[in-house]
Amino acid sequence: MASSGDPSGVVVPRNFRLLEELERGEKGIGDGSVSYGMDDADDIYMRSWTGTIIGPHNTVHEGRIYQLKLFCDKDYPDRPPTVKFHSRINMTCVNPENGLVDQRKFSMLLNWRREYTMEAILTQLKKEMASSHNRKLVQPPEGTLF
Repeated sequence: MASSGDPSGVVVPRNFRLLEELERGEKGIGDGSVSYGMDDADDIYMRSWTGTIIGPHNTVHEGRIYQLKLFCDKDYPDRPPTVKFHSRINMTCVNPENGLVDQRKFSMLLNWRREYTMEAILTQLKKEMASSHNRKLVQPPEGTLF
């Protein structure tokens, strides 16, 4: 099966793409510090997803478990999903009032490409946690939610 980033120019339909992502998410990713899956297995449109990021080492986020919600509208993957932290976090790209990742402040969403995935978003957010402008920011108490 061709992937959405296939150089032949084959465009994988939305539901096939989401099924690929679901399968990959269920298998586990890398070192296990990032994971994701569907919120509701009965949602035939595969819109609502949950992601988890374990905070990176040597940062104020170390050892914390962050829950996120990702919403893939009908135009995903042509347009990025809406990404919202459920766990409270203080990051420069996250709205402190509602937990939404601000597309204007998170370059992956701002410069979205069809071949990007939910896995890539979560991995990039983890890298952003470790960036110089986020790694030492004072954080809300662990376990608090938006």
